[in-house]
Amino acid sequence: MRLLYSTICVLLALAAPAAALDHDLAGQVLAEVNLARTSPRAYAGFLREFRVQFRGKYFVLPGSDTRMQTNEGVKAVDEAIKVLSLQKPLPPLAWSDGLAAAAAELVKEQGESGVIGHSGVQGPGMRERIGRHGKWNRQSGESIGYGPKEARDMVIQMIVDDGVPDRGHRKNIFSTVFHTAGVACGPHPEFGNMCVIDFADQFKE
Repeated sequence: MRLLYSTICVLLALAAPAAALDHDLAGQVLAEVNLARTSPRAYAGFLREFRVQFRGKYFVLPGSDTRMQTNEGVKAVDEAIKVLSLQKPLPPLAWSDGLAAAAAELVKEQGESGVIGHSGVQGPGMRERIGRHGKWNRQSGESIGYGPKEARDMVIQMIVDDGVPDRGHRKNIFSTVFHTAGVACGPHPEFGNMCVIDFADQFKE
């Protein structure tokens, strides 16, 4: 599976010092993913609310003064709304401590280095990281979001997947192969915040 990160950029980046992982946000992100999986048509309503925040290719989240620039504007949002309106409900993903630990490795490293993507500066790629914490069956995957501090905003970013041609983040969230996931969130020195979701079919720590 081709893994790409979102190209939504924060125009006014906020520097964030290294800090502890945000476990509350991680749990909220998985809850939002499961809400999207189990009630995709209802979740499309949140995307419609998000759409009205656009001015051209920029949008401003409620309570924020930071303008966010996208590559595609409302085109990507409209596509996501259409997909979710046709998406059949899927079972929720079960939480995996092992997958969360693999995700946390990347959050901690990028929180210090400021790099982005699925590999650390000197560390291994996604599959090697996940493999240190257990074994999966058929398939594993990873989605990364940068910027939003609220769980719903983070998951909407991944579902819209602006600028990612194959919509890999969205495909991970609505994959019928994945049944378990782990999430880690924390500060990022360039984008303020980041969350990593690692997915697997079945995972044995």
